[in-house]
Amino acid sequence: MRLILVRHGQTPSNEHHFLDTDVPGPGLTELGLAQAAALPEVLGHEPIDGIFASNLVRTQLTADPLAAALGLPVEVRPGLREISAGDLEMRNDRDAVIAYLKTVYSWVRGDLGVHMPGGPDGHETFARFDAVIEELQSAGLKNPVVVSHGAMIRAWCTARAENVEPDFIVENALSNTGVAVMDRVDGDGDGAGDGQGTKGSWKLLTWMGEAVGGSALRDYGEDGPAGEDVKL
Repeated sequence: MRLILVRHGQTPSNEHHFLDTDVPGPGLTELGLAQAAALPEVLGHEPIDGIFASNLVRTQLTADPLAAALGLPVEVRPGLREISAGDLEMRNDRDAVIAYLKTVYSWVRGDLGVHMPGGPDGHETFARFDAVIEELQSAGLKNPVVVSHGAMIRAWCTARAENVEPDFIVENALSNTGVAVMDRVDGDGDGAGDGQGTKGSWKLLTWMGEAVGGSALRDYGEDGPAGEDVKL
């Protein structure tokens, strides 16, 4: 399975760098809507056979133009939601952002038992995302698009791809509507869904740290903490 992961378009919380992870969350800014509108032109040539989004409004709004262009429904899966900020929710101070990112970094380094302050641990977080991806593979999908969130995509790709190291998440930002493409190396799914990971089962093929429509649709520096390459 070739998996196309897309971060949602810009939101008001991204502009002000808030850790905004609760459901249903905000909609898109004018720029975010323009970023979403660029998806059909950029991804429409792909042999997409399914479009999936989280239960946060911003991912569904981002997926809508592509779905309309391809005549496919946007299927909502709560497991694709952003990594919960727990007690750090709606904070944008540096201490909160660093605490959030350090927790996620500990997960991709293998310490899945660490809890987000007042929130979930890595086992729970990766397991619910893994479960959705396993569902898509079991359904026989070959080229699904998953519209998710900055921290979730960065963490999951880093943790699951056999060809990147943990520092990948620190060194590579993912802007609003940035795209990552993963390829399943094997099909047994061993370990998926248990939070322990399937390292060796996926390869990261491409990574774009900019809007899919090019630099004109990127608001540099306004992507919010989930998209930043903050040095820890």
